[in-house]
Amino acid sequence: MAAAQMEELTSGASGRIIPVFSKPPAIAPFLPLPPRRSRLHPIRLPLVPPPPPPSPPLLLLSAAFYAFRGVAGAEARFVVGKREEEDTLRRRALAEGLQTVDETDDWASRCRWRTSLFFGVRSNALFWRSWFPVTGELKGILVIIHGLNEHSGRYAHFARQLTSCNFGVYAMDWIGHGGSDGLHGYVPSLDHVVEDTGAFLEKIKSENPGIPCFLFGHSTGGAVILKAASYPHIEQMLEGIILTSPALGVKPAHPIVGAVAPLFSLVAPKYQFKGANKSGIPVSRDPAALLAKYSDPLVYTGPMRVRTGHEILRISAYLLRNFKSVTIPFFVLHGTADKVTNPLASQDLYNEAASTYKDIKLYEGFLHDLLFEPERDEVARHIIDWMEKRLTAGNHENVKSQWSNSFDAKKV
Repeated sequence: MAAAQMEELTSGASGRIIPVFSKPPAIAPFLPLPPRRSRLHPIRLPLVPPPPPPSPPLLLLSAAFYAFRGVAGAEARFVVGKREEEDTLRRRALAEGLQTVDETDDWASRCRWRTSLFFGVRSNALFWRSWFPVTGELKGILVIIHGLNEHSGRYAHFARQLTSCNFGVYAMDWIGHGGSDGLHGYVPSLDHVVEDTGAFLEKIKSENPGIPCFLFGHSTGGAVILKAASYPHIEQMLEGIILTSPALGVKPAHPIVGAVAPLFSLVAPKYQFKGANKSGIPVSRDPAALLAKYSDPLVYTGPMRVRTGHEILRISAYLLRNFKSVTIPFFVLHGTADKVTNPLASQDLYNEAASTYKDIKLYEGFLHDLLFEPERDEVARHIIDWMEKRLTAGNHENVKSQWSNSFDAKKV
């Protein structure tokens, strides 16, 4: 693929998630506008008696019209719902058929994997997959929450490195992503994703008693797990969290867009902004990784939906206001050349968080998808090293970071 073509591809968590409307959504039925008045000639209503009530035949005709409109609306909703259900089943079949372990590879004999469904807090079916080492003592479990518009199957290479170091891996597709329920690329609420993440973690802990668990989140997934870990019942189930390129401090394209986003997310939540994912921001320096991502049918490449964009702005702003209340041990990794999410916001999180065990690693010149950069194995090794050091820290209370002498806290 030519370089010019590759530059048109970008991730959905861009800071320009809500560009200026190319075409305003049709909201007239929801928000009728008052008639315009002339300042020189104000409207004077004539003093006339009200019209007589409609005759019984007219009443029946009116009732029939509204009944027909209600039936037509119900039929339209049924058709849309049927299409969404068919799309979900198609994506689920693709997710289940995705071969994340090559049968001819020696890893197939050293790893056991499976896929299944988990029902979230709103009884929505969520697709998940896992990879576990066949032999050796299990050190811990890493639960992966992917970024916006992608899916769990993209992290198979990372899972291979983790299982090779005796870590088990679970990865869940959020609502509207991968093989999970919902309209593709549509997130009605990131708080729902936060709650589903907590419920999924509880399921994992109940099935693996006594095994230490970590949460990993990329981009918007990083924002999700950071908010999830702010709840005490979730924090106490974790040894720590790992965030790569987290969506913190995301800003709208224009201040007025941020002002009207809450309204449009209510009246036209599924409306798509044309060009929202075509702003030309590259997410990896590896052309093969970009081609693999954007030719993947399970990766959503359509325009950003209004509600999805508003939800990213909302959770990002919430976290930015609450950095000082973060107490969980964490490791945040970010590329300094990332144009999708802001590495300075990751630095602010590290500086302001109240956590006594925290680390940051900034990669000079790296882009957004750190685990899909040419140096992906090095990034994965740093994450594994951090988890292993976290597990050997002993008493985790009031333990200072062991990495302060290993890495420059600002830049590598």
